[in-house]
Amino acid sequence: MAENMQVVKTENAPAAIGPYSQAVSAGGFLFCSGQIPLDPKTGHIVGETAGEQTVQVMANLSAVLEAAGCDLSHVVKTTIFLKDMNSFTAVNEAYAKAMGEHRPARATVEVARLPKDVLVEIDCIAVLG
Repeated sequence: MAENMQVVKTENAPAAIGPYSQAVSAGGFLFCSGQIPLDPKTGHIVGETAGEQTVQVMANLSAVLEAAGCDLSHVVKTTIFLKDMNSFTAVNEAYAKAMGEHRPARATVEVARLPKDVLVEIDCIAVLG
């Protein structure tokens, strides 16, 4: 790994379930891997609906950001991956509640399948500092 890159890891978010890191800081930015709605303590999926799952996803992203010394207000870009675009409104409501007045750039896409067959996954890029 390059000298100016640092892996960020926290037990307050689910451990990576593959050969990747929860996040990597580089060049003044934090690149957070996609988070799914897993309880970091039990490893179980939280929530039956996409909206409920989004609440846990945002909590997991917040924990990773906190481990790097920042929070959701530092996020400059998110990508939301949905199992079903019909869930957009519910996911958007939970996302907006977590983000407060902060409005980073964002893309939302429907995908055929997500890890552990969850309904939503979100990744982000944040500015450090």
